[in-house]
Amino acid sequence: MAAYDAICFDLDSTLCEPTQDAETVLERTFDRAGPDRFCTPADLRAAVPALPTAETDREFYENLFTEVAARNGVDPAIAPTLATHYLELQDPTAVRFRPGAEAALEHARDRGRVGLITNGGRETQTKKLRTLGIEDAFDVRVFTEPSAGIFPKPDAAPFEHALSTLGAVPDRAIHVGDSLHADVAGANAVGLDSAWIDAGYDRSAEHEPTYELTSLEAFPEIV
Repeated sequence: MAAYDAICFDLDSTLCEPTQDAETVLERTFDRAGPDRFCTPADLRAAVPALPTAETDREFYENLFTEVAARNGVDPAIAPTLATHYLELQDPTAVRFRPGAEAALEHARDRGRVGLITNGGRETQTKKLRTLGIEDAFDVRVFTEPSAGIFPKPDAAPFEHALSTLGAVPDRAIHVGDSLHADVAGANAVGLDSAWIDAGYDRSAEHEPTYELTSLEAFPEIV
């Protein structure tokens, strides 16, 4: 068990998960948009690391459907329509804590300063935090804001901003997240320890976390 001055968490698939069924949302998106369905929720997740930085949620999803369409030999001109319907169907307040997440956050707050580092925009992610009742649970919240120089993880900027605000140095901090590409690679590059939560996705990225956890229920064993 290690002691840290700063403990940072990712949000999506780490502290919380959607209560909407991803398969249903995607199916209804294609039903509304018109074309034959050409991707799965897993395809969308797999395409995220290849996307350019987006300023807004809409731009992100346009980029996402453009990328997935191209991978499947589909005309990417359908991407804006798919993005529109996908965003209409998504409810950012339809979230719940992942197993052990609420207790892990309380445990972290008893042991150091706590930060949130999320690859999401302020407006959407704040709705999730309010639904969970943890909007004020962090000493710093770092959202993706390219116009302010805060690019998505694994870019160093969000980690450096969090550490600076928390008054912590990298070798006395840890970041907890579900993405090997974004959370583990980003934290490792800046010099933080990393704890990877296995959310059941394909482990294809070549990045080694400091700790591997099956869920946040095991978090007290490492911090």
